[in-house]
Amino acid sequence: MTADLEDTYRAYLAALNDRRLDDLEHYVADEITYNGTPMTRAQYQALIAADVAATPDLAYDAHLLVASADGVACRLVFDCTPQREFLGFTPDGGRLTFAEHVFYRFDGGRIAAVWSLIDRAAIADQLRVRRSP
Repeated sequence: MTADLEDTYRAYLAALNDRRLDDLEHYVADEITYNGTPMTRAQYQALIAADVAATPDLAYDAHLLVASADGVACRLVFDCTPQREFLGFTPDGGRLTFAEHVFYRFDGGRIAAVWSLIDRAAIADQLRVRRSP
């Protein structure tokens, strides 16, 4: 099951990277929790769509991936150029590199819960360095 779950997760990332957000129905349960907040798949999809709209070159790059019987832990690394407000930051036209550490619980082969921690300090530091004289 671990290899199957890893394959499923990599297919989920491919769907995100290919902007096939309607395909999330294959990977995300109808009702999930995101950082403890209940939401529908449509609401989760809208969160992702907003990130992609703000950062068209956003790519989900798995640098470390561990799968278990019903879970996945992943270190995603992003190298992107936000075009408008992104994760609460106002972009300056420059590239940002940061990581997200994310954990997923799967139920019935689909994501049922997500716990995400984005390295916002790395984003703030990059913006601060570029804005300082």
